[in-house]
Amino acid sequence: MFQKQSYQLKKNVNQNDSFTFYRTFQMCERLLPHPAKLANQLLFQIPPDRQAMLIERYYAFDDSFVREVLGKKLSKGTKKDLDDVSIKTGITLKSCRRQFDNFKRVFKVVEELKGPLVENIRQHFLLPDQLARDYAAIVFFANNRFETGKKKLLYLTFQDFAFCGGQLINNWTVGAVDNMMEDMDVDLDKEFLQDLKDLKILITDKDLLDQHKSLVCTALRGKTNVFNEMEANFKNLSRGLVNIAAKLINAKDVRDFFIDLVEKFIEPCRSDKWTSIDVNLYLTHYTNSAHILDTFKYHAVWTRYMGVIKSCILRMYHD
Repeated sequence: MFQKQSYQLKKNVNQNDSFTFYRTFQMCERLLPHPAKLANQLLFQIPPDRQAMLIERYYAFDDSFVREVLGKKLSKGTKKDLDDVSIKTGITLKSCRRQFDNFKRVFKVVEELKGPLVENIRQHFLLPDQLARDYAAIVFFANNRFETGKKKLLYLTFQDFAFCGGQLINNWTVGAVDNMMEDMDVDLDKEFLQDLKDLKILITDKDLLDQHKSLVCTALRGKTNVFNEMEANFKNLSRGLVNIAAKLINAKDVRDFFIDLVEKFIEPCRSDKWTSIDVNLYLTHYTNSAHILDTFKYHAVWTRYMGVIKSCILRMYHD
């Protein structure tokens, strides 16, 4: 009899504790959309490390979910499709809505701010560095509406895109040259995109194209098992990369940036059985050899462009 009463008492205590914890979290949850309020409130005595844990977990997201909405407009229209996303990913609708609302909230806050995107996210939402960088990529993709959902891109993970987004933010945005411009890390540098059109001389000037090919092939000969394929496809690959550059001044072509990289470069190399080492070797000599060309003058623009292109292709090139 005593054991039964003791068991019932423990059960009631546990139920009361669980109810208290649940109610406390419900009250805390109202503050989590504005993490600074949680840090400054006096109602709950929560140690700083537990506050940080609460914030990080609330803003954590599933890679499979963000992969479905990456590059889409963070609007009511997209939110209406979350039922389908929930079914497809197996993530509860409530969790999908929380994650989507977090993305939208961060986007709305940082689009009004000057200064580095990652730092703004870290300061206003008190997120750890890596999570802040992931949110920066989500904001960047939503702002520029990059296409990520085409069939040819489905093999790429969110972290693949996040890495590439970081490369673009750090090198192709206005913030790459002026760290106090408005929308510095969200909008691509229009002046740079305009300058990219000058690179077309590498494929429109036949002498330059032939000279570039000769320099690259001389550097590659004897260093790879796919040299014949590299030599045979040089002009098509060069035209593909340079044409991507020349068209980036157009918003539509910015959106198609990743699909263009796959179709114009990655797929042809895959079909010829290039390894990641081959791709790295080729792009290194392709980039460096342009600086040796006698009449080529656009060295700074070329370096800024190809640095990002090489990094993105190597990340996207899954053997």
